[in-house]
Order: sequence, then structure tokens, then C-alpha cells
Amino acid sequence: MEIQLQELIDQIKKDGVEAAESEAEAILTAAKAEAEKIISEAKAEAGKLLSEAKAENDRMVKSSEAAIRQAGRNLLISFRESVTRELNAIVSENVTTVYSSETLSKLIVKAVESWTSQPNAEDVTVILNEDDLNALEETLMAALKEKLLGGATLRSSDSLDGGFRISAGNGGAYYDYSAEAVVDMLSNYLSPKVTELLKEAE
Repeated sequence: MEIQLQELIDQIKKDGVEAAESEAEAILTAAKAEAEKIISEAKAEAGKLLSEAKAENDRMVKSSEAAIRQAGRNLLISFRESVTRELNAIVSENVTTVYSSETLSKLIVKAVESWTSQPNAEDVTVILNEDDLNALEETLMAALKEKLLGGATLRSSDSLDGGFRISAGNGGAYYDYSAEAVVDMLSNYLSPKVTELLKEAE
């Protein structure tokens, strides 16, 4: 009887240990599975965050590059405009200097002489602003008569700041040598040249 009781106690102990070991194994397996799941989810989240960060970084890099390119274009445009303004100012200043009284008188005589040398030339009218006309009238008329260009008439116009215009007949045809027209012509010629030079420097 005592042996049977001992065997029963041993069996209960054995069953209890096996049950505990089995339970421990199940808990350990579940814990491992949960740990693996957590690690997998963490890796997936980290991958997602890394991908999003890379995409944001790429977007910022492209945006920065575009901003730098635009800033470069704006700077170049600003520089071109500045150079063009300076050239226009230089041209305007030089045209004004060239159109000083003495030089202007010679230019007018040459222009009228060239015009009246044509076979079908008509009498011409030289138009100046009032100040230049008053300053040059005597000298001009003497020079025109000396070259037998007596058919030339002088008159003033408020629309001219400097320079002169030559018209034939009733003003149906004329050449514009006004300071403004000459500055525009030279500036229009210089602007494409400046643009080409700046392109070569890029």
C-alpha cells in the first residue's frame, strides 16, 4: 500500500513537472513568436520611415536645385538688364557729345549733300530743335551755300531733344537723325551682341 502511494506521488510529481515544462515551452514559443512579430513590425515601420525620409530628402534636394537654377537665371537676367542699361546710358551720353554744335553742323551738311546728290532729289528741309537752330542757323546756311545746296531749308520743331531730321517735298519722306532715334538704333544693335557675349561667358 505504501509502495502504491509512493508511486502515485511520483506519478503526480512527474505529471506536474511535465505539465509545467509543457506550459513553459508553450509560453516560451508564444513569447518568441510575439518577439519576432514585434521585430518584424518594427523593421517594416523603420523601412517605411526610411523610405519616406528618402523621398522627402529627394524632394527637398530637387526643390533646392530648382531654386538655385532659378536664382541663377534671375541673376543673369538682372545682370543683362544692368549691362544693357549701362550701354544705353553710354550710347546716349556719347550721342549727345557727338551732337555738339560743331559736330552737328558737319553731320547736317554731309547728310544734305548726300541726299541732294541723288538724280531725283527734291529740295530738303532740315528740322532741328529751336536751341540748335538758333545756334547753328548762320553757320549752317553759310556751309550749305558754299556747297551749292541752297535748296535746303531750316526749321525748328519742339518734338526734337537733339539731333536733326531731313525731309523731302512736303515731308512725305524723311530720315530721322534725332538723338533718340540714333540711341535706339545703336542700342538695338548692341543688345543682341551683349546677349551673345553673355551666353559665351556662361
